[in-house]
Amino acid sequence: MPRKSNKAKLNLTVEQKDNLINLSQARTAPLQEVQRSSILLKYADGLGISAIAKELNTTRVTVYKCIVKALSMGIEAALKDIYHRPYEPVITEEAKNWVISLACTKPKNLGYAAEFWTRHSLAQHVKSNALANGHPCLQKAAKATVHRILSAHPIRPHKIAYYCCSRDPDFDKKMREVLMVYKEVSITRGNSENSPPIVTVSVDEKPGGQALDNLAEDILPNPDKNSRILRDHQYKRMGTISILASLDLHDGHVIAQVHDRHRSREFISLLDELDRYYSKDCQIRIILDNHSAHVSKETRAYLATKPNRFIYVHTPTHGSWLNLVETLFGKIARTFLKGIRVKSLEELKNRILLGIKEMNLAPVIFQWKKFDVVAKY
Repeated sequence: MPRKSNKAKLNLTVEQKDNLINLSQARTAPLQEVQRSSILLKYADGLGISAIAKELNTTRVTVYKCIVKALSMGIEAALKDIYHRPYEPVITEEAKNWVISLACTKPKNLGYAAEFWTRHSLAQHVKSNALANGHPCLQKAAKATVHRILSAHPIRPHKIAYYCCSRDPDFDKKMREVLMVYKEVSITRGNSENSPPIVTVSVDEKPGGQALDNLAEDILPNPDKNSRILRDHQYKRMGTISILASLDLHDGHVIAQVHDRHRSREFISLLDELDRYYSKDCQIRIILDNHSAHVSKETRAYLATKPNRFIYVHTPTHGSWLNLVETLFGKIARTFLKGIRVKSLEELKNRILLGIKEMNLAPVIFQWKKFDVVAKY
């Protein structure tokens, strides 16, 4: 007569079984969790401890511990290791805070030549000065130790990120003026039967456009070979150009010029084209930044020949994000300028003007939609 088995049963719900199956087949999960999920599945199917250990090429102790934990604490607990700390931490919180305070200073202030810390130099300073500052637990601190302390906060004194600080004392006033112009344009857009007495345009320059030519032909997509365009990583650089553009905030029409340089005479050329394009019965209100070409002696002399024709509305210093024409330049960069390759500077100029012409066939009215800032004033 066969002996009755006293083996405890592991009952799995349908959801638990599905989760264990998925985990046992996962390629990105931790290896120990994949192994333990397989152990629990095989045990729930009736296999013994020795059979499971042999099939999974592990020890009986490993299988036994996993099963006991599942039976006593549940499936989730069996998959994870129980956190335990066999010893009290050697590095005190006060010592960690001292390291953080050091990372938040510059090494030059402590007599070093360097402007910024590296993890190695910070670790060396910590080891050399730990005892004198009352933190003997850091006398043998290695670079990895310092790295773990910094990562817990996180502090990265070896990294530099740049920000733009506006020093314009009239920043709020100029921002309010620009946004009020946008608000006025949005209210009057489409309400006037005749042409508005004031036409508002957004003007700026995009310098540094590169004329690049391939050294080898592009390989176009082929269903049998490659799904993408293949391009040689080397190229020939033939110079740069500047795009001067005016965006009409009423109807989205773009007037653009492409020049080799970006000086007062090029800006005056754009102003002259604006003067010829718009009716003589209206004023042209221009939103623009504080570039020297916009207020130079040559530009002011030209404006004097066109009295009451142009109205300047300046964005604040370092406030180019308030100029809607920047959105147009972003669209240009994402469309016909993306990955462009040409044989000459002249071809690049013609391609850009052609792209502007195509945009004017289906103009888009760019609008400022966040007017909550205006409400504060």
